[in-house]
Amino acid sequence: MTTAESKIRIRGLSKAFGDKVVLDGLDLDVCDGESLVVIGGSGTGKSVLLKCILGLIEPDSGSIQVDGVETIGLGNADREAINAKFGMLFQNSALFDSLPVWENVSFGLLARRMTTRPEARRIAVAKLAQVGLTDSVAALYPAELSGGMQKRVALARAIATDPEIIFFDEPTTGLDPIMADVINDLIVKITRETAATALSITHDMVSARKIAHRVAMLYEGRIIWVGRVEELEDCVEPHVDQFIHGRAEGPIRMAVRA
Repeated sequence: MTTAESKIRIRGLSKAFGDKVVLDGLDLDVCDGESLVVIGGSGTGKSVLLKCILGLIEPDSGSIQVDGVETIGLGNADREAINAKFGMLFQNSALFDSLPVWENVSFGLLARRMTTRPEARRIAVAKLAQVGLTDSVAALYPAELSGGMQKRVALARAIATDPEIIFFDEPTTGLDPIMADVINDLIVKITRETAATALSITHDMVSARKIAHRVAMLYEGRIIWVGRVEELEDCVEPHVDQFIHGRAEGPIRMAVRA
């Protein structure tokens, strides 16, 4: 894959915290307009990878290019320009309890002074409609919503600025299987409608199979397998095979205290 085909291009990405090596020369490409899902167990570095791309963590070495622009070491203004391309659905929704739903959804628009408050509310209502919520929800507060509704509001916020790239951090965590499937369907719908590039991290294989065009397996700080989602079931890589079928026996050993 060439740089021109990659919306996000990562090479040799490394990050350690003290003696703990989390990312170890990781290479990954996310194609323009695709939905790529990174799978891996808890503590394998999926969230650290996302935070490095977002500029929240400074890598020890390596390269992260977005639309061909090197993002590591950027100054504040240039970093802001890159981050303006991004939308983010956080694992636990991360809504602001003190703000009504419409202000949560339009928070990025208002913070960047991209529009007026009346227009921001109109946009928020439109984005809520995209995720299946009526305008009556706009005036409510997060505490008045169920977990599934909070996740929908967080998804509406992620797309409020019409981002080119959307990150999904464990999008179905904490949801029952039916609501998780609703969220997966919404992710597929939203990415198709907006033509955004999507990068998701999850250990939920039901979610991965539904929302991914391609899947990448992260293990011991490196991407050890990448392939189309249709290729998962026939994958003979032993770590991938063990993980996607949820088997205790295999090359992946979980640390368990006696």
